[in-house]
Amino acid sequence: MAIRSFIAGIGHFLPPQTVTNFDLEKVINTTDEWIQQRSGIQTRHHVEPGTGASDLGTQAALKAIEDAQIDASEIDFIIAATLSPDHYFPGIGVMIQANLGLFPIGALDVRNQCSGFIYGLSVADQYIKAGTYKKILLVAAEVQSPNLDYSDDGRDIAVLFGDGGAAVILEAYEGEDKDKGILSTHLFSDGRFFKDLWMEVPSPREKPVFSYDMIDSKRCFPKMNGRHVFINAVEKMPDAVNTALAQNQLSIEDVDHLIPHQANDRISLMVAKKLGIPVEKVIRNIDHIGNTTAASIPIALDEALKEGRVKEGDLVVLTAFGSGFTWASAVIRW
Repeated sequence: MAIRSFIAGIGHFLPPQTVTNFDLEKVINTTDEWIQQRSGIQTRHHVEPGTGASDLGTQAALKAIEDAQIDASEIDFIIAATLSPDHYFPGIGVMIQANLGLFPIGALDVRNQCSGFIYGLSVADQYIKAGTYKKILLVAAEVQSPNLDYSDDGRDIAVLFGDGGAAVILEAYEGEDKDKGILSTHLFSDGRFFKDLWMEVPSPREKPVFSYDMIDSKRCFPKMNGRHVFINAVEKMPDAVNTALAQNQLSIEDVDHLIPHQANDRISLMVAKKLGIPVEKVIRNIDHIGNTTAASIPIALDEALKEGRVKEGDLVVLTAFGSGFTWASAVIRW
């Protein structure tokens, strides 16, 4: 029987500081009503100084290990997805490995931004199917709050993002249930539009790599062509879902839960409408988490599991869209 991978454990970790829209009103020219109307967000979490994505990822990993009921020493590979590593280099994968004391197993970093978790899931799935590894730790963690522009120029982006981390343990499944586990993953990109959602500097293209002029001109802050991102997100995510369903000879009626990347609640609702899936089947948590980039899907999945919403045997579809542009989907039989 062919090997299939499944999620044996999951956990997430949010920094303790909760930031409300009313808190942001004190530092940004915005209002709670404006933020909620345009994004659906009410609160998000921000780290304290000195905390990095590797710290959030490590805490999430410990929870996933506990949930999987394994010893950390059983993990034989780490994949880490983030757009906000603690340092220019190295990536956070090796830092999480060091924090967990898992020497000398390999650690791979994935840089696919909001699609990072599904891209990492696809890589882990292939490694397990090939028999290369048996237990893989996949971590997605983001710390964006320290590098947002809280002036009028950057408020459209600054109100969206939150910090957080999530992790899953993937294992090989060789049981009798041929439908259990990850059924398929699907990855896409279109690099022609990378400047529609990007952070231009620091960059090795420039000498010096970083300068005061970059700060003064605000080139060091994330930039987004919001309208073009919205249009593409509500087109590409449904397309990715339909591709995944067709691959597995499934229909949208077979789906028990759709978990889209939590970028903007208006996007999630539009994706649901285009797919023709009842909104009550769409897992949405952006109201109290914000956009946590690569971590958003596994955080939402973990919350849904802990609430008893996702149950054994349920068909769960994941989809994401983000910077690159990249987009992706995955089908999981829980």
